[in-house]
Formats: sequence, C-alpha cells, structure tokens
Amino acid sequence: MKFIDRIKERAKQDKKTIVLPETADMRTLVAADKILSEGIADIILVGDKKEIKKRADKLDLSGAKFVDPYDCDKLNDYVSLLVELRKSKGMTPEKAKELLLTNVLYFGCIMVKAGDADGMVAGAVNSSANVLRAALQILKTAPGTKLVSAFFLVVVPDCDMGADGTFIFSDAGLNQEPNSEELAAIAESSAESFRLLVEKEPIVAMLSHSTKGSAKHPDVDKVVEATKLINAERPDILCDGELQADAAIVPEVAASKAPGSKVAGHANVLVFPDLDAGNNGYKLVQRLAKADAYGPVTQGIAKPVNDLSRGCSAEDIVGVVAITAIQAQANQRNE
Repeated sequence: MKFIDRIKERAKQDKKTIVLPETADMRTLVAADKILSEGIADIILVGDKKEIKKRADKLDLSGAKFVDPYDCDKLNDYVSLLVELRKSKGMTPEKAKELLLTNVLYFGCIMVKAGDADGMVAGAVNSSANVLRAALQILKTAPGTKLVSAFFLVVVPDCDMGADGTFIFSDAGLNQEPNSEELAAIAESSAESFRLLVEKEPIVAMLSHSTKGSAKHPDVDKVVEATKLINAERPDILCDGELQADAAIVPEVAASKAPGSKVAGHANVLVFPDLDAGNNGYKLVQRLAKADAYGPVTQGIAKPVNDLSRGCSAEDIVGVVAITAIQAQANQRNE
C-alpha cells in the first residue's frame, strides 16, 4: 500500500472535520469531492452554497457542510472570540467582523479555534505567509513549542532509501535562516512528525555542504552546533551531522565519508541549513524523481493548519487533508 493510502486509511478510522476556505478554486472543489467520496474526512466549504454548487455542477458535494460568513448564525460568537484573542493588538468588534467577512483564512481559523472544525487546509491561491499569519494570530503555538516550522513529506517511487522512499524535508516552507537553536528545534519537531505520520523511527541528518569537517565555514559551524544541541537535549532521537545529502542517504557514500555514523546512509528526516536549500531541494526531487510531495505541513501550531503549494493539484490537496486529519487525531489524544 502506498504511503498516502495508509494515511487515508488512518484518517478514515477516526474521521475529523477539515475546513477548506478557498472555494473559488476548482482544485479545492475537486479535492472535496474526492475526500467525501473516499470518506477521508468531513468537509466544511466556506462561501455561498449556491455559487459553490454552480461552479461544481459536475461534482458531488452533497456530503459537505457549507458555511457562508455573510449568513452564519455563529458570526457574532466568532467576532467576540476574535476580539478576545486580539484585543491587545487593538482588535475591535467592527474590525473583527470586517476581517471575518472579507478574509476566508481568518474565518476558517476561527472555526477551528471555536471547536467547530478540527483543522484547516489552504494555500492553493493564498501565499504561505497569509495562511500562517491567520493561523498564528488565531490559534497560536502549541504548548511547549520552541518554533513553528514547516516540512514536506516526500515519497520517491521505486526507492530503497529513507523509509522505503519516504522522507521529511525540513524546514522547506517557513524559516528563512534558522540559527543553531532553531535548527535543533526544527529537527526535534520533524522527528516527532515523522514518527506520527510514517509510524517508523526517525533517523535525522543535519545537512550541510560539508561532511564531518570536510569544509570550514560559519554555515558549517551552525549545523555542527545544532547537532550538538539536539543530541544533548533529545538523546532518544537518532541524529547526526554535519552531513552532505549523499552521505546522509547513500550507504556506500556514508561508509567513505562518515564511517561509524549510525545515521549516515540511513537518514529519513533531512534537516536543511536554510529555507533556500530545503525549498529548492524538495522541488528538485519532486520534479526530477517524479516524487509525491505533500505540504508544506506545519508543526508547532496549537491546532493543525496546513499550507499548500500554489502549484498543487487536487490530489495534493486530498493528501494534505488526510495528513491534517492525522495531526488532528494526535492533537485530540494529547488534549
């Protein structure tokens, strides 16, 4: 069974409610049809029901719940909740109402905050910055979270590296130039996400253009220090660095470049030194190796809100909704 099919089956076992606010985009509506027909999650579509059904006249959205911000019996409750959450930033009832009526991302997030949905998926038409801004302003960070970060689940076909071709690439969507402490936090969160979603033991490689001192540079020093930090703070996580990508995932290269490393040659969680490397790295693997790439999946937000690449397909949205449902299941268990 393919990785994403296993995720879908797990989502079906404890069905969660996911908000899809970008209903002006046909990919979102096609995805909603697929999600409902497969029984992956319950779906809330934000917008005017008649307009949505007119756009989706050949799709079956009969199982969805439609919520129009302009005709929502809970709007006043949502306004009050948003004012309470943002009053220190000068939020007033008038501003809150205008924001919820004009910005579907904030409306979707307030539904999650109020407990009317378990998670939200957006980003097919909105930027990552806008999606995450709404999530962080309304939902805040999870207790104990050091840093909110974002990763891609990358599944490479016909690949015996990683976890049968499955990897986490992190941070590939949010933090531009993390320092050593932030890299260690990203590694820790990514290991936990791998354990949750892939259900296998994470093996974390801290990537660099250097392997075990082959190059000298402050960028290398940052990765070395991050590795020391996570090994000191979380000795239960198998982590090593600094490693070049080939040394991290290819056993033959690892034997030459990093002999004796328990991680080198076997890594399934790849922590990149900065966003440029991580984002371009996942895109190259996705396009050149024809890999499936799901994300950016966020980690560290109090309730799951996940972003999409604006180049995503409807099937990508289905996959991210299934992943969000798994995160929501874990969130509920931890409450």
